[in-house]
Amino acid sequence: MIQQPGTVTMGQLWRFFLPLGISASLVTLSHVIINSTLSRADHPEQIIASYAIAMSLLIITERPAILLRQTSSTLVRDKRSFRSMLLVGQSVFAAIMALGLLICYTPLGIWIFRGLFGAEQSQVPDIIDVYRVLMFVSLFSGIRCLYQGVIIYNMRTKWLTIGMTVRLLGMYGLSLYFIHTGVHSSTVGAVIFLVGMIMEAAMSFAEGRLLVRQLPEEAEGHPVKSGRQIFSFYRPMLVSTFIAVWIGPSINAFLGKTTDATLAIASFALAASLVQLVTSFFSYFHQIVLNFYRIDRNAVRRFTLAFGFIPLALVSVIAFLPAGDFILGTVMGVEGKLKEETLRALKPFVLFALAMPWLDTFNGIIMVRGHTRVMLGSQASNLLFTVTAIVVLVALTPGWNGAIGASAQSIGLAAECGFVAFAIRRGRKTNRIMAGKVLDME
Repeated sequence: MIQQPGTVTMGQLWRFFLPLGISASLVTLSHVIINSTLSRADHPEQIIASYAIAMSLLIITERPAILLRQTSSTLVRDKRSFRSMLLVGQSVFAAIMALGLLICYTPLGIWIFRGLFGAEQSQVPDIIDVYRVLMFVSLFSGIRCLYQGVIIYNMRTKWLTIGMTVRLLGMYGLSLYFIHTGVHSSTVGAVIFLVGMIMEAAMSFAEGRLLVRQLPEEAEGHPVKSGRQIFSFYRPMLVSTFIAVWIGPSINAFLGKTTDATLAIASFALAASLVQLVTSFFSYFHQIVLNFYRIDRNAVRRFTLAFGFIPLALVSVIAFLPAGDFILGTVMGVEGKLKEETLRALKPFVLFALAMPWLDTFNGIIMVRGHTRVMLGSQASNLLFTVTAIVVLVALTPGWNGAIGASAQSIGLAAECGFVAFAIRRGRKTNRIMAGKVLDME
């Protein structure tokens, strides 16, 4: 690891970032594989819509598992702290599975999907069947993230790429099997997702466990000694992200009130998955900040300026040039009205692509400074602007279908980015004022 301030080169940043970026891109590609498989069904709009609604709930229930990655990479430094981390992880896994059983086998699931998400009554049984598979995705995702935190801290980021490659190959092979035998339900997508997640979790467990065995029993000066200390770090992040995970379900719920609800949800899901594919490579800017900002902030600034506008360029190409039509029609097999609406939904995502890398960078700065409470306000701003935008758009232009969701999500993310940028600027001003007072006292 780099020790001396001001010694970070662009090459060092790139070697750390590249495996993370590739891994993130492959995650999104796995969702594209699933949607492409489901689009080959006899009634793709209904099947994709059911899968998308179930996935909206998974985004919420999986979030506690994903946060284990950040917690582990920050706090695990020896075997003692890892055992404490494992204790917290096991508690999270138990809570996730208990909630999943309640959703799938009690009226709670019907109330959530029918009431909160606005699904049609005829869709609910299919959606619950999908979630009965997806709830196990959260479990294996948590195992994956627990050990990936150790892997990232030890700068072995290439193993994230290796694990995702294995996952992707497994999912693609299973996708070809279902395409050959026939896609008859939304559960196909959930099965593909689960098999891929199990494979990635196994790879992360194998490498992470090896690294844990190499850790000292007790690292000198490391204060983490109990699960309570781990949870005190984990809890604020969980609370602050609870608001953000409702953005996707809120969008899907209001899309259910458009002119063609099924088409709107399906086209938005396809457009969002394609945008995530081309922008996800740049979703780890916060890790650059966390690992290198205190050492050489100028190098981090140069890196961000060099690569921060690429997502905007990529999304603009697929949204406004024939590349988007080619990808949807030839590569993904989307045709007819669904392709037309998906292409229209891609255009508002240009704003999303502009704001996304800078928000990720700003969040990294917030975490480095220890001002994570700012995230609660920023994510509240995102949800507020997203819901306000979608309510207005559904009322005024219900025929926009999936483009309504894309517009609302982009506006919300831009609002969140603006909130965090303002908080950082205000923090700098406060720090200068406090420094001036200290000098006056001296």
